[in-house]
Amino acid sequence: MMPFPSSDGPTLSLVIPCYNEQMVLHTLRERLSTVCDKLQHETVEIILINDGSKDTTWPLIQEWARQDKRVTAINLSRNYGHQIALTAGLTYAQGVRILILDADLQDPPELLPAMLDLMESEKADVVYGQRQTRQGERFFKCMSARLFYRLIDALSDTPLPANVGDFRLISRRVADHLSAMPEQARYIRGMTSWVGFKQVPFPYERQPRHAGETKYPLRKMLHFAADAITGFSVIPLRVASYLGALFGVIGLFLLIYVLGSWLMGETVQGWTSLMVVVLVIGSVQLLCLGVFGEYLGRLYMESKRRPLYLIDEVVTCADVSS
Repeated sequence: MMPFPSSDGPTLSLVIPCYNEQMVLHTLRERLSTVCDKLQHETVEIILINDGSKDTTWPLIQEWARQDKRVTAINLSRNYGHQIALTAGLTYAQGVRILILDADLQDPPELLPAMLDLMESEKADVVYGQRQTRQGERFFKCMSARLFYRLIDALSDTPLPANVGDFRLISRRVADHLSAMPEQARYIRGMTSWVGFKQVPFPYERQPRHAGETKYPLRKMLHFAADAITGFSVIPLRVASYLGALFGVIGLFLLIYVLGSWLMGETVQGWTSLMVVVLVIGSVQLLCLGVFGEYLGRLYMESKRRPLYLIDEVVTCADVSS
């Protein structure tokens, strides 16, 4: 059941999904503690979600939670993926304002006070970090990310800002609306844009990963892109329909050409041209079937109505004191 913020609850929540982050957790803990200690007018809670890590991430998170009363450690029953783990954290967050942060420290937690000031001055519901540079990332990843943002912005009916990840500060009502959305294939940054309300950018320089390796190899990036596109656009379905109509018209002209050749007695068929026609039309048909199958598969997964995640254990400092 979703917990609701009480009047004496935290004013600020930090939601941090973790997957195989044993090498960075010590530094993350130091830097977060320094930032939170400076927020004298905020009551802070830190929610750490272990997304089925295979290293010592969960024991380290447990130890942190038992030693710091601000920390809630959530252990998911298995690896569900970054977006589902983030959803679990947002569901349990009770703060009036909620910061979404990755554990790898590419998005500096030290920017939190400035983001809080911007949200207050602009009376905004969302302050989203907009990357000006992407330090430590390879040329291919930077170019592919740029192409992806342009593609999703062109395809989506919802305006999606470029060079924006999940690093953002959101209000309570935005978090509640996100938690109420039931879809399985989640794209949090797109869902946040869809919610609306006042949203303002916060330009910053993205840092290199502090330690370890990226949790988004090419395969996961492609899957993530498919979730984003199919979750916020039906244009691929329309493109498939347009291609079908186009090649239907071309086929009609070819039929007229074939009948005309038969009537004129010129019925010798070229093997090369025939194979080209068959391969092109067959490829387009398979492409269209693939697009339809992608959407149909997502409808099938949604129709099961399974819970987004299962929680194995929740650890807080109160568990030790009791």
